[in-house]
Amino acid sequence: MEEFRFQITEELEDERIDKCISMLIDSLSRSFIQKLIKDGKVQVNGITVKGSYRVKTDDDVLFCLPESVEPDIEPENIPLDILYEDKDVIVVNKPKGMVVHPAAGHYSGTLVNALMHHCGNELSGINGVMRPGIVHRIDMDTTGSVIVCKNDKAHNCIAEQLKEHSITRCYHAICHGVMKEEEGTVNKPIGRHPIDRKKMAVNEKNGKTAVTHYKVLKRFTDYTYIECRLETGRTHQIRVRMASIGHPLLGDEVYSNRKSPFHLTGQTLHAKVLGFQHPETGEYVELDAPLPQYFQHLLEILS
Repeated sequence: MEEFRFQITEELEDERIDKCISMLIDSLSRSFIQKLIKDGKVQVNGITVKGSYRVKTDDDVLFCLPESVEPDIEPENIPLDILYEDKDVIVVNKPKGMVVHPAAGHYSGTLVNALMHHCGNELSGINGVMRPGIVHRIDMDTTGSVIVCKNDKAHNCIAEQLKEHSITRCYHAICHGVMKEEEGTVNKPIGRHPIDRKKMAVNEKNGKTAVTHYKVLKRFTDYTYIECRLETGRTHQIRVRMASIGHPLLGDEVYSNRKSPFHLTGQTLHAKVLGFQHPETGEYVELDAPLPQYFQHLLEILS
């Protein structure tokens, strides 16, 4: 069991205790925090509190986070579209609808389940049994390139490249509206949405640097086909970015309220190009993931 203790500052005065904790530790959902409160795991000034408690400046908050019990993850014989593989890394073209690693509600059918069958025990263990080999991820309904590491040396090397923003990541997307400019850069910090903690948003106060370069590939009557190159890799970066400038991604049901006339499952976003320095040889490797069939068909319809 892990303990967390912090003191309430003046700007958090009069916030509900569950909201206050979720603002300070954004990796915990509000519903999970409320369960902790209900189970008597949260104290203020040494007294167990109820969910209706509103914090005061200098309150001393203590709560206990139970150790998570990780389920056994089973290998599954799921076909993989492999773009590159050697003894250190494997790059796969992830299909739409596949979750990268197991999580609540998704303990089977994930990329990790497929990789465990394909690679056996040859996956890095740095991220634990739930995420063997996983050094980065893309959303369930985003398709395209994901690099997976087979040993800890490769994992550390790729993770460092991600941290230094030296990995090439180029996405293709279709967005609402006809973009006037040929290219541009959006550079505003991204953080948790101040109200909906499951969403991300432009957050000048608490966000992290997020740089997205975009250029027009083709214009249609009501849509624009674009390429986005990432300098950073924040959660939902492209989806938040394009929505913030009035061009949300077609099919995005989270960051857009515009209706799609097409039968889509999630956003039209594809991780097309992935380039990295090989962890063993030091040579630059670049892979190009072909557009999925639904994406190609959609471009044909729009044309």
